[in-house]
Amino acid sequence: MMNMDLGLYQQQTMKLVMTNELRQAITILQYSALDLNHYLHEQQLENPLIELKEKRAGEELVRDSINLQTPHFDSRRNNHDSDDEYSAIDHVSSREEGLQDALLRQIRFLEIPEKQRRIVIYLALNTDENGYLPYDIETFAEELDESVEDTRGALAVLQGLEPAGIGAVSLKDCLLLQLRQLENRDPLAERVVENDLDLLGSKQYKKIAKKEGVTLQDVQSVADLIKTLNPKPGAAFYDEPAEYVTPDVTVKKIEGQYQVILNDQYIPKVFVNPNYEKMLQEQDAELNHYLKQKKEQLQWIIKSIAQRQETLRKVTEAVVSHQEHFLEDGPGHLKPLTLKQIAEQVGVHESTVSRATTRKYIQTPQGVYELKYFFTSMVGAGSGNGDGASSEKVKIYLKRLVDQESKNKPLSDQKLADLLKSDYDIRISRRTVAKYRDEMHIPSSSRRKRYA
Repeated sequence: MMNMDLGLYQQQTMKLVMTNELRQAITILQYSALDLNHYLHEQQLENPLIELKEKRAGEELVRDSINLQTPHFDSRRNNHDSDDEYSAIDHVSSREEGLQDALLRQIRFLEIPEKQRRIVIYLALNTDENGYLPYDIETFAEELDESVEDTRGALAVLQGLEPAGIGAVSLKDCLLLQLRQLENRDPLAERVVENDLDLLGSKQYKKIAKKEGVTLQDVQSVADLIKTLNPKPGAAFYDEPAEYVTPDVTVKKIEGQYQVILNDQYIPKVFVNPNYEKMLQEQDAELNHYLKQKKEQLQWIIKSIAQRQETLRKVTEAVVSHQEHFLEDGPGHLKPLTLKQIAEQVGVHESTVSRATTRKYIQTPQGVYELKYFFTSMVGAGSGNGDGASSEKVKIYLKRLVDQESKNKPLSDQKLADLLKSDYDIRISRRTVAKYRDEMHIPSSSRRKRYA
């Protein structure tokens, strides 16, 4: 019979404990300069021993920040004269004015009966952020206890305001409103929107041509016209807030060598409140214990900031050493680079490199980039002597091939893969081409095809 002894055994294991101090150091490493600035001011509210001295005035920091959103104006088709009183462009340029404000301003000057004005105002106040009405005219008539005829008349007034397409209840309605306001109306375009919008969206031009009894070139012209219309006429009044960044690092070429400069002027200097020693003289054991705890927290913050700066400097220097061709000649010369390579070079864990490069921006001779941008996978080389190319470089080549293709016979993903191999000695699969194409928002060959 088996003898089973019960007893106590001691086993020693090693376990990394995530202390508050370690968690704080990790948090500070992840912060951008602006985030760290905000974090320190929050800590100052919680810790009476923290004193901060800004190295730069707040307004200077904002002024030196960079707007990540490049202003873009998508010039929509508008056949009104440039001096029209209610030009849509005037509305777009006045960002402080919301859509409903713009509509009410126009309604104020209309010479219409007061009863109709009230209905128009009600409809205008019910437009959503894209300029659409949420339900049909019958529902509004019931809400207002007005006749459908009177409400429909008020809707026609609203739909005659700027921007064109306002007050629609559907995409089809919105596009038709804009087409019908054209100086030279296009009956075919109106019919296609009315009857074949789904076919147009899926680029089934041959079906539309057969159905309407027109040529493929006619359908292509309709498609080109409709692309100039605005499917969301009210959206111009609802801008996303601009995102600003402050470069944490600057790289400059000094005496022929690239030098990394930490932009620590955006991080306030942290020091102990000079009244701390006086506080400790108070004969209050509980107060003294509290103050000592707060001092330890402050010292950890100072240490974590110093460690963040040192890690950021080392990681950036390592990145720069790998990407000098990019600094000289631009994105087309970005080399494949991994977090593991930098981690091994600096002597830290990959996760540390990841944290040190997240939301950190670097000012380079080629512009401002997030440090993460410089880590890109390698795409295999062909049969030549090349060592492969970065995915960013392959995307540049893909964009070049698409830009140069025949618009009547666009290149398939397989043909693009073949040309990358023959022209640039880069071997990638058709699926990889499709993946990169999607990332660059380039449509498939069937959707790029034009009939002209």
